Amino acid sequence: MWVKLCCLLLYFLALFVLARVFEAVAWYESGFLATQLVDPVALSFRKLRTILECRGLGHSGLPEKKDVRELVEKSGDLMEGELYSALKEEEASESVSSTNFSGEMHFYELVEDTKDGIWLVQVIANDRSPLVGKVHWEKMVKKVSRFGIRTGTFNCSSDPRYCKRRGWLKSTLIMSVPQTSTSKGKVMLKEYSGRKIEVEHIFKWITAHAASRIKTIYNSEHLKEEWNKSDQYRLKIYLFANLDQPPAFFSALSVKFTGRVEFIFVNVENWDNKSYMAEIGIYKTPSYILRTPEGIYRYGNNTGEFISLRAMDSFLRSLQPEVNDLFVLSLVLVNLMAWMDLFITQGATIKRFVVLISTLGTYNSLLIISWLPVLGFLQLPYLDSFYEYSLKLFRYSNTTTLASWVRADWMFYSSHPALFLSTYLGHGLLIDYFEKKRRRNNNTDEVNANNLEWLSSLWDWYTSYLFHPIASFQHFPFDSDWDEDPDLFLERLAFPDLWLHPLIPTDYIKNLPMWRFQCLGTYSDEEMLETFPDSESDSDSENKEVFSSDRELSEDDELSTCHRCSEGEHRCGAEACSCASHYCHHEPCPRKASSYGSAGHLEPDWSAWPSNMLHCTECVVCLENFAKGCLLMGLPCGHVFHQNCIVMWLAGGRHCCPVCRWASYKKKQPYTHPQPLPSEPPS
Repeated sequence: MWVKLCCLLLYFLALFVLARVFEAVAWYESGFLATQLVDPVALSFRKLRTILECRGLGHSGLPEKKDVRELVEKSGDLMEGELYSALKEEEASESVSSTNFSGEMHFYELVEDTKDGIWLVQVIANDRSPLVGKVHWEKMVKKVSRFGIRTGTFNCSSDPRYCKRRGWLKSTLIMSVPQTSTSKGKVMLKEYSGRKIEVEHIFKWITAHAASRIKTIYNSEHLKEEWNKSDQYRLKIYLFANLDQPPAFFSALSVKFTGRVEFIFVNVENWDNKSYMAEIGIYKTPSYILRTPEGIYRYGNNTGEFISLRAMDSFLRSLQPEVNDLFVLSLVLVNLMAWMDLFITQGATIKRFVVLISTLGTYNSLLIISWLPVLGFLQLPYLDSFYEYSLKLFRYSNTTTLASWVRADWMFYSSHPALFLSTYLGHGLLIDYFEKKRRRNNNTDEVNANNLEWLSSLWDWYTSYLFHPIASFQHFPFDSDWDEDPDLFLERLAFPDLWLHPLIPTDYIKNLPMWRFQCLGTYSDEEMLETFPDSESDSDSENKEVFSSDRELSEDDELSTCHRCSEGEHRCGAEACSCASHYCHHEPCPRKASSYGSAGHLEPDWSAWPSNMLHCTECVVCLENFAKGCLLMGLPCGHVFHQNCIVMWLAGGRHCCPVCRWASYKKKQPYTHPQPLPSEPPS
């Protein structure tokens, strides 16, 4: 998870750097930046009209370029970035979808139950033609959709009783606007009563009704009273302009942020005394001023702060987000992080997509589960101070220059989704290349696995869970209170050739203990020869005989035999090697020359061995003594072998100990060294 998170942060950093490169290239080719102001005098009539349409100002009664230019200047400063975005939006001839209502419930769910948006619905009465023709209606839909106004058509033939109850006996236009200034308030329906059925007149009617919801100030006394008033709104945005009514994007935002941000329009058209404006820091008009408890913020001075609906919407969302905004943001980030698994995972293509689907399901489930207690926590009535500090943190962080860059980059990449997806794919391919190179250096076999091999291993894993579930779940070490393995008991009762042998995964092998064989002291050759004159000649034959006979012994007999050897009940000469040839003893016996011959006549360092391993000096798989520094591996039963020998033994499908036949994947109770009985005093 942390690797994917680091990859995602690295991708965002790459996007940030790439955006700066694009800005440098644009400046080199055209000689201007996106934040540079544009002189409206140098623009053509078509470009000026495009700017007015994007801002939502009517220009039907302004035939001359001078009047249009003055209206652009009165609505706000024009930047190169806003001009570029407006021209691109006009060139994009994308058709905007409009909703067709099927009846009363559909209309109620979408229109009357929606508290934070504006709807424009064309009602077509029974046996009547629509009020707005098809061509004009398509233009209308495209025009109002720029400001977040949704459109739809309600044909009374689908539900005549509802139209009759509403009084829609003739074709008309219905506009839905929230009635109050509180969040989730009531909705009122307005019916168009104009005579001119033209796009500009209908749009002017819509903007007039939307602007009526905005508080308007006409004199300085009213401004002073409103500026010093403290009410429920922590955020207020003021528009100081010489206009008859605020632009349509400003009115549409007031509906969208109902209950969160208060929008106030200050009409300075007929003001003679503007001294109070100078006192509060307003020296020019038009100005967009954000009033917060921390002070005032002049919108339009930083990167990406254009006079448009999309730019101001992202700005206000970053300052006053809803819980749904945070959830959508976390959902996008989690899914972007999960998709990194497609490139980090190496091996077969099918394996990549299986891991990806698993990761997507896991991450999204965890996200939804983690959001449930958060939503419950937010419902507590004692968190007002927590809300205030959280919003204050948002306001401080999102009014910085870095935050304005991030918002500008977000608008740029969201308007160019192909660029965003291509950069994400390129970043993923780079991750895949470096990850594949790293695993090849580590000699990982899964890099070269094909689809058939991986599907075969997946089927083996699946069938192992079906036929041998305990072997799959009980990885070593696993603490169990069972002294016997019930699966082994059932396998003893079954016919060996009539049942399929269960497929046991070999993942437990990497959990088995491993260490190196070390030695302590040295002994001279003379001492060794004096102590064991016949050990070298008899060791090989005696080891083979004892190994074949002791394979049939139980573990308890084996341990008792070794204990008697260590206590001196057997002769520590040639017989001592037979005890060592059973590959266990519990106390160091420096006189066993045959056991230590391969280790350079050194004393084994038993302190380096795990506590539950039986002491031995030879491997029963290869029948060779342990050499100094060789790698050893122990099984749950306590027997020890060369690491390479026992791994090859287990990987061949023989999941049991070569000595005692205990299951190599099953935990066994640790062996406790028996204490010698005290000798009875003579009578």
